[in-house]
Amino acid sequence: MNIHYIKHVSFEGLGSMESIFLQQECALSYTHMYEDPSLPFVREIDALIVMGGPMGVADDDKFPWLSAEKKFIEAAIKRDIPVLGVCLGAQLIANVLGAEVSSNHCEEIGWYPVKRTQDTEDTRVNSFPSQFYAYHWHSDTFEIPAGASNFLASEGCAHQGFIYGQNTLGLQFHLEMMPSNVQAIYQECGLPEKQGEYVQGLDEMLASAEYFHHAQKITETLAEGFIFQKVPQLTLGDK
Repeated sequence: MNIHYIKHVSFEGLGSMESIFLQQECALSYTHMYEDPSLPFVREIDALIVMGGPMGVADDDKFPWLSAEKKFIEAAIKRDIPVLGVCLGAQLIANVLGAEVSSNHCEEIGWYPVKRTQDTEDTRVNSFPSQFYAYHWHSDTFEIPAGASNFLASEGCAHQGFIYGQNTLGLQFHLEMMPSNVQAIYQECGLPEKQGEYVQGLDEMLASAEYFHHAQKITETLAEGFIFQKVPQLTLGDK
């Protein structure tokens, strides 16, 4: 299985997903948009992962490669292969599907609980616990595309995840973050000058090993059920 992933900045990569894919002997290819925005032919890949970044979906003037990337994402969705968007990646998918992406009412930075808003019979995503802690770093949010289902929310952001069609999933939050990834994004981006209710400091972000461990388990189950298209055998608790 050839999984292609897109990085928009050097400090937001696959994180814990990389080891999961390699353990399954997947071939990994990538495009680092900030270095060389060359994209493969969609027919050459079996799945697409679109990672996060500090830019916005409408920043085509600053980042001209965004236009080509959106067309590539659209082509992957039409080809009906697994497409997973994380944070900016989810916003780009929503944008491609015709939904609005705009500023959220607050910034969400750190570990905050995400809740299931509805049950879904889709076996590829129904392994998400009813509530879990996820890592967030965003100030924008997406509307839910027409034909998609919103099934995750947090107190700080009503739209945290949507499933579209058979093979497209957008997640506003990060499950892939390891402590080194958190340190890297903090070092590069820092905290906003005006800190709100849903903004943590670095020490608080790194304090709970349990959050990282639980996020890793959810990621493993999601990869099995969504990327590898296997019905998950693991049902995670509601911790």
